[in-house]
Amino acid sequence: MSTTALARPRSPLIGWLAVTSLMLGIFAIVTSEILPIGLLTEIGADFGISDGTTGLTMTLPGIVAAIAAPVVTLTTARLDRRVMLCVLMAVLAVADVLAAAATSYWVMLISRVLVGLTIGGFWSIGAGLAGRLMPPHAVGAATAVIFSAVPLGSVLGVPAGTVIGQLAGWRTAFLVLAALAVVVLAALLILLPPLPAHQVTSPRVLLGLLRTRGAAVALLATFLIVMAHFGTYTYVVPFLQDVTGLGPAAVSAVLLAYGVAGIAGNFLAGKATATHPRITFVTCGCLIAAATLLLPSAGGLTVGAVVLLVLWGLAYGGVPVCSQASFIAIAPHTPEAATVVFTSVFQATFALGAFLGGRVVDAFSVSTVMICGGLTALVMAACLWSLSRPR
Repeated sequence: MSTTALARPRSPLIGWLAVTSLMLGIFAIVTSEILPIGLLTEIGADFGISDGTTGLTMTLPGIVAAIAAPVVTLTTARLDRRVMLCVLMAVLAVADVLAAAATSYWVMLISRVLVGLTIGGFWSIGAGLAGRLMPPHAVGAATAVIFSAVPLGSVLGVPAGTVIGQLAGWRTAFLVLAALAVVVLAALLILLPPLPAHQVTSPRVLLGLLRTRGAAVALLATFLIVMAHFGTYTYVVPFLQDVTGLGPAAVSAVLLAYGVAGIAGNFLAGKATATHPRITFVTCGCLIAAATLLLPSAGGLTVGAVVLLVLWGLAYGGVPVCSQASFIAIAPHTPEAATVVFTSVFQATFALGAFLGGRVVDAFSVSTVMICGGLTALVMAACLWSLSRPR
């Protein structure tokens, strides 16, 4: 009997519960990473720093995760994946507790380094395990469930964390995430079977993947659209407060509307990508460009800001789906390697976008960064449309 067969749980129910535990793990990690977006002003005020400087809490995890994705995956390639996932989830719990208890900004940044280490390793290892937990006919659906954590964490994590932060303080929001990480750790210990090394990812496999033309196009598209999104969305709360003039409760409501739209965008893009991946990805880029370019003018009114944030959420909900699908399409037989490349590129650009956005906000204004992001999204749509045309 093969290692793959041995790794499968005994019943479909346990298999789906194991898949769900992986999804919740990635959800907890993604939410921990992007939580400062909704709490940027509160965190900055607590430590007495500017919004741009506070944006480093977004930049640092992305940098660490971009490095950790290949390093952790390659150096632990022969270790049991169940053990690695449990260790990384424990690290996440420690990181969130450390953030909640931080007495200085430097302690906060240390906690963000631990978050980056976790997301780089857990995402790269866990996202490709569907084939080892489920029978062949259910692998596609299980993979979709696991990857749904990415947009769900992005579109629900920030609004939910913002609500908790407004009601009980930003530190409480991190404590709630720490509790979620502990629950996920227990679920992983109970539900995952032993997962010894299988189809070991090597540097040669990664380099071979990067040499393909499809990988170059996917890398460029992901780089540009993630840069456009996180360079702007990281500072959406200061925009809604300073330009639109909304209070804390109203900001939370707008972000929740954004989150609901993002969930719809995730499912719509998931269906559309199966038949029209290029058009779907380009459409997401164009909609993000429209929303961010119009915000500085129309976002001064509450109605305009709400409509554009909903449009933005709808578009971004499809971005991780489209980007991941483009990498999986060029490496269908090495899903862990494809996921490593996707994770590393996504996180590195995420960090760069948040950093550059912070410099623009501090040097100019939050409206200027919206325009810069919109132009970048337009460039992404144009490049993807021209470079990925069928030959």
